[in-house]
Amino acid sequence: MMTLFYSPGACSLASHIVLEETGAAYETQPVVLAKGEQNAESYRKVNPRGRVPALRLDDGAVLTENLAILTYLARLKPEAGLMPADPLAEARCLSMMAWFSNSVHPSFTHVARPSRFAEDESTHEALKATGRKTFEAYLREIDGLVEGRTWMQGEQFTLCDPYALVFYTWGVRIGLPVEEMGNYTAWKERMLSRPAVRKILEREQNPLLQAA
Repeated sequence: MMTLFYSPGACSLASHIVLEETGAAYETQPVVLAKGEQNAESYRKVNPRGRVPALRLDDGAVLTENLAILTYLARLKPEAGLMPADPLAEARCLSMMAWFSNSVHPSFTHVARPSRFAEDESTHEALKATGRKTFEAYLREIDGLVEGRTWMQGEQFTLCDPYALVFYTWGVRIGLPVEEMGNYTAWKERMLSRPAVRKILEREQNPLLQAA
């Protein structure tokens, strides 16, 4: 059985939701970042980088990074319909997830973990302020992208949707005015109506349910 290593509130939420959406058999192993559990020797044997998510497969092999895990799961369970069948639509889905991973996520990391970018603590407040401004701009861009769409890629629920929920959650966490982003917020409500999404949000005690 596959095992997902995740931390509540982290970007691993995307892989957690997608695993549930596929209907695949899996078990979970929390790795609480706030407690430093990612640095434990036992977890470093799973992922030497000490990051989540990590997915241990049935044969013991381990996949890391959301983009890889999400793509693997979609292809493992094509009947779940989480990746577009059309090559161009698939490429656009991968492009959006790459942008999430390479741009949107790092902007938030400047807010949450400025020490990753500068050792000098006197620079941390400036890094946080810049990261917050950039992250909010990205959320507003997502708000524009989902205008007139049911889901992030149009009418089909795809891998992009659980990934985008990560950033809405983070916006709420740091007090950004996400409720003013009407398209993104309406999309969030559609996400909350999905049984698999609600199940995982409840398991992770996600603040979006508290605000609902």
